[in-house]
Amino acid sequence: MDYSEDDMLMLSGIQHYMFCPRQWALIHIDQQWQENKLTVEGDLLHNNVDNPFYRQKNGETITLRSVSVASKKLGLYGITDAVELKSTEDVSNAISHPSYPGYWLPYPIEYKRGHSKPDERDEVQLAAQVICLEEMYGIHIFTAALYYGETRHREVIAISDKLRELTYRLADEMHCIYLKGDIPKAIMRPHCKSCSLFDICLPQLNKRLSASDYLKHNFYEEIT
Repeated sequence: MDYSEDDMLMLSGIQHYMFCPRQWALIHIDQQWQENKLTVEGDLLHNNVDNPFYRQKNGETITLRSVSVASKKLGLYGITDAVELKSTEDVSNAISHPSYPGYWLPYPIEYKRGHSKPDERDEVQLAAQVICLEEMYGIHIFTAALYYGETRHREVIAISDKLRELTYRLADEMHCIYLKGDIPKAIMRPHCKSCSLFDICLPQLNKRLSASDYLKHNFYEEIT
């Protein structure tokens, strides 16, 4: 099924959702947000990347910044960090650009502040961008890239059928939760302490028998 314009969700949220459905819901449903060191560093990195008026031509490659993308099949919309246009002779699988004659195949690049993750949370965001571009231009994109600021390394990602299926499934789950307006329950996990919403989410409460037990352990002992 295709989602309507009124149903569209932010594409960047799919990375939040795979990291933690509760974090995604607190941000995108409950409109909660809180900065920490990691989010500030990420913003600084993107400030150096996200310039929609910046275009660069290097040989057979053109780099575009902040390209708007959307997919009705995913029900997601957003802005890419960068899209390289690579020269191609395959006219059946290419786009044209008003400023650059010839035929080009888009190659999205997503910038991340840290390093590669143990799961596909970064890959699904990149795959969602690919699916958007494919749907918008009627093309097929085989690979894209993640650039990590901490390692200063670009990782080429194959946009496989498995990755595409995961991306579609996560997008559908996001829409189901958003439609219901439910905030998933907190589950305390090792990565919770690095989350900028830790003090809002309070996942540690879920490990206690009750809120009163938590207050007794964390508050009353401090004032005795």
